[in-house]
Amino acid sequence: MIELEGVPELVDPVMVAAFEGWNDAGDAASAAVAHLEREWKGEVFAALDAEDYYDFQVNRPQVWLDDGARKITWPTTRLSVVRVGDSDGKGRPRDLVLVRGIEPSMRWRSFCNEVLGFAHELGVEMVVVLGALLGDTPHTRPVPVTGVTSDPDLARTLQLEESRYEGPTGIVGILQEACTHAGVPAVSLWASVPHYVSQPPNPKATLALLNQLEDLLELRVPLGELPEDARAWQLGVDQLAAEDSEVAEYVQSLEEARDTAELPEASGEAIAKEFERYLRRRDGGPSAGRAGEGPESGSFRRGGGRGAGGRGRGPGGGRRSAGRSGSTGPEARSGPDDDRGDAEGSGDGTPGTGGSAERDRREENDD
Repeated sequence: MIELEGVPELVDPVMVAAFEGWNDAGDAASAAVAHLEREWKGEVFAALDAEDYYDFQVNRPQVWLDDGARKITWPTTRLSVVRVGDSDGKGRPRDLVLVRGIEPSMRWRSFCNEVLGFAHELGVEMVVVLGALLGDTPHTRPVPVTGVTSDPDLARTLQLEESRYEGPTGIVGILQEACTHAGVPAVSLWASVPHYVSQPPNPKATLALLNQLEDLLELRVPLGELPEDARAWQLGVDQLAAEDSEVAEYVQSLEEARDTAELPEASGEAIAKEFERYLRRRDGGPSAGRAGEGPESGSFRRGGGRGAGGRGRGPGGGRRSAGRSGSTGPEARSGPDDDRGDAEGSGDGTPGTGGSAERDRREENDD
């Protein structure tokens, strides 16, 4: 049973989730959610029980000192809520429920059901899961980001790809399928990280995911120093590549292959999206600005999804209890197709990761 206290009534909430581990190459996805928490000062209101989902020999607890007192940080998944002020340019706010954690070691179906229980209780309208994979993409070009869904209707409405991936999957794929079975609209956004520079951080891929999230939800994300970090990252990789002739030749071959292919970032639709993003940031204020909506809009509009069927909550944050909803099955599949043949890791089947398991997580419990 899920009981929430002190969480006010949310406005058009969307859940945005990311998990460290197999689906988080370069820590790009988890860093994106961490950025949203930091910029919008997210308040944690719930955490999943670490004992239920994590193997502590795989994701070990961390011991640290707080004014001389020893504390333990346990690996877990936390939920926070942020309010985006003036998200539509007309003074109306919108809430995001942020889910950030580590890919669980066990009981994935129960894990997804518990996350969906929170979505149901909070009245979440759509779930957006962020992921990053290793791919044959040059670091000198814009980061490819693919939006996929298992819902044909949602694919048409939001102009996304319908998932056709078959193969090993991670918690991103399982959670998306759980949402589909539970009748909750769900989208996955995947960034492709150069496999020859997979170590975290990758601020360029994080920035690309946030830009795509802006387009999907038609809101403005404060980027802070992230664009400058992305430029510095690319400059650093440029310098490393210049010192190794074989790497430089390989990068050049990737650039040629990319440039001769059809470039989605050079299409009229992509240029229009970039222009809309520019207008939002120019005119929208600190956290505002939604592009004009029309029947052909590719973004998620308020009240347009089936939602998680959450019951109304009063501003006083009264108690509610909700059963765990949603289910998954062994047939769950997710992730965009790519030319490496494995959309949720590197092409040879190795996990698309390189991230730490405990960054920015401190659950203070006495030793």
